[in-house]
Amino acid sequence: MGAQLGRWVGLVIAGLDLSAASLLWFIVAAGNPTGSAAPFEYLVFGVLPVFYDPSAPALRAILGAIALAILFAAGIGLLESRTTNKSRRSSNASRHPLAPKIVMARNGGVFTGPVTVTVLIPAHNEALSLPATLASLFAQSHPPERVIVVADNCTDSTVAIARGHGVKLFESVDNTQKKAGALNQALKRVLPGQLDNDVVMIMDADTALDDGFLAAAVARFESDRALMAIGGLFYGEPGFGLLGLLQRNEYVRYSRELARRRGRVFVLTGTASLFRPLALRYIAENRGLAIPEVPGDVYDTHALTEDNELTLALKSLGALITSPAACTVVTELMPTLPALWQQRLRWQRGALENIGAYGLTPATLRYWAQQLGIGYSVIALTSFLTLILVTLLAASTWIWFPFWLGLGTIFIVERVVTVWEGGWWARLLALTVLPELCFDMFLNAVYVKGIIDITLGRQAGWEHATIKTRNVGAS
Repeated sequence: MGAQLGRWVGLVIAGLDLSAASLLWFIVAAGNPTGSAAPFEYLVFGVLPVFYDPSAPALRAILGAIALAILFAAGIGLLESRTTNKSRRSSNASRHPLAPKIVMARNGGVFTGPVTVTVLIPAHNEALSLPATLASLFAQSHPPERVIVVADNCTDSTVAIARGHGVKLFESVDNTQKKAGALNQALKRVLPGQLDNDVVMIMDADTALDDGFLAAAVARFESDRALMAIGGLFYGEPGFGLLGLLQRNEYVRYSRELARRRGRVFVLTGTASLFRPLALRYIAENRGLAIPEVPGDVYDTHALTEDNELTLALKSLGALITSPAACTVVTELMPTLPALWQQRLRWQRGALENIGAYGLTPATLRYWAQQLGIGYSVIALTSFLTLILVTLLAASTWIWFPFWLGLGTIFIVERVVTVWEGGWWARLLALTVLPELCFDMFLNAVYVKGIIDITLGRQAGWEHATIKTRNVGAS
């Protein structure tokens, strides 16, 4: 499957998911289930009658389902590990110019000075959040050597706030390409003066670094000369009621998953990530050749999710990247459902466009599998909830099935354990199950909308919610 799939990526993913679901339905329908015996009655406390049915799927079906799940997960893991190891050992400088073996052969043993940190903060009308962002930088145990606010077409007091805090200011010129365009202009000014042992940090203006973030990141760069980029682990700011808690639970689970992967990165988050200048230069040089888009640009100005696209670019060039557990940041949450819909639709549409632009390659295999998995889960969860609703409407007597109750209990335990670090409110929300299932259905609707939009070729827009009050950095 080649690159530049464009709008066809939606049809490919939807087609594969529907085919898999149809095959499973055919296998189930082709069976010859035996009739179920009448349910048993049990009196709770000798008074309250409860009906239950001890029937369960055949052991062969249970073991088969478990085996298929393990086989699929292990297969994806092995392929991803093989791709990563092959990239790290690559000696092909034209295909993988940022591979560790090639980087170390080129700069190993060459001292280019101590690691310095230059922070670029792209800001479009970020007067409300910028002070907290700058404060978190100045409070670092290893403060950055230089902070540059990249003001892009600002009409509020963002520029005045930047000057008032004594940081450097870069104002974009005639930029019509949003955040990516502003950063490209700034990087063309900054990169020529950067040595190979310096690092450039890109940080959103609505993000606050936890203390120790930069110290941990610099230590990793100093200890590993082949490391090309470090991404932050983010968790949500406090506030915004139930919707905020649902988003925070989601972020806690994501951070936990990355910790289990020992820092192997899905996406170098735009909230806060650091890059060696060498990596950014090679991306600009390879645009239009080994990776898509305009030669000379670091950021893809057509990508809705520029951080995801930049991650694919680095992986395609063989770069070693990570997200250490000590590099954590607080990021903004969406305060309303419409704002969350806009944000997630942009993320989903951007992810589809990115893999469509890169095609099916060793570097993108994990991302294709992720999108296929999301699509299949949309079908599965929707079918499950629909079946429950139909059963509730059709049944005259509620019957408990111990086997399925057992599976449900395992599911609930997993949901609670995976948000344990979020605190008691996070655990209680996970225990209730229903709110998070509704949230999952909301995200499923976003996924389907993204598939439909990209397939129909609808114009995508970059949306950013305006939040009147800021909670970043609050305790």
